[in-house]
Amino acid sequence: MNGRPEKHSLTLRGHRTSVSLEAEFWEAFRALARARDQGINELATEIDESRGNRGLASAIRVTVLRTLQEDARATRD
Repeated sequence: MNGRPEKHSLTLRGHRTSVSLEAEFWEAFRALARARDQGINELATEIDESRGNRGLASAIRVTVLRTLQEDARATRD
């Protein structure tokens, strides 16, 4: 993993879009989708619908980060 963002295509509500994320975020995003028993397009659509003014790639990163933080807190408690 070289740290450079990788561009992948997603389909949101029938429309294709490209998102660039670092390989580590793609891996964590896919794991999050699996944990929620969703495909990445379905999860990306949910994130897209609630992202406000934030870009989709940023919204995905923040969702991944928040989920990891919540999991860490739950493990501590």
